[in-house]
Amino acid sequence: MEGSERKYPRFRDIKLSNFINKNTLRIVFYMTAGIIVFIIGVIIYGIILNSLEDTLQEKMLEKGFTELKNVNILVDRKTFTLSIYEDTVLIKDYRASFGRNINIPKSRADDNATPVGEYKICDIDTAYKYYKFLKLNYPNLNDASEALRKGIISQREFDQLKFEFYYEDCPKLKTALGNNVGIHGIGELNYIFKNLPFVYNWTDGSIALKNESIDEILTVVKKGTKVVIK
Repeated sequence: MEGSERKYPRFRDIKLSNFINKNTLRIVFYMTAGIIVFIIGVIIYGIILNSLEDTLQEKMLEKGFTELKNVNILVDRKTFTLSIYEDTVLIKDYRASFGRNINIPKSRADDNATPVGEYKICDIDTAYKYYKFLKLNYPNLNDASEALRKGIISQREFDQLKFEFYYEDCPKLKTALGNNVGIHGIGELNYIFKNLPFVYNWTDGSIALKNESIDEILTVVKKGTKVVIK
């Protein structure tokens, strides 16, 4: 019926202002600007903190060392630090990021957790996707024994891991425990992440430091350096 026909607005008559008023746009603008200013402020604060950090060489001289001969590394998941020691003397702490699942020690390949225990640097890769990579001999004998007890790996896999632990630099056998865990840099996003004044755990289980920190510790560590993770 002609009299009952509904009239709909034509598309060209529809305006954004019909749905969003000026006050809403103003609020959105100020909120966006505030977020951008906050992010810039956070990064500037991080840059200032990094500029105040003493180098490893300065820390060594401060502790009375011109060189380090008996280096070992302590990694603390609770304080988010990687510490360089000369025997029992603390030389320098570095801020570290860990696996996304920080609440448990690593026990499986896909658990995104960082292992806990005593390891050693078994290989060094200077062409790694995250800058440079200090590979650890995970899984160690304790990891393999616990996995065998829980039925995660077979007796045959355990025997192979045990052989590799004693006679190979790095474990090569791929099992449900996973491998290829170590200490590495941030990579291409180094400038952004290193200037965040807070810790963001983003790895699959490895320990991440800013690229510059990796360069520093590579001047004093080598294959065979002990790494304790707690």
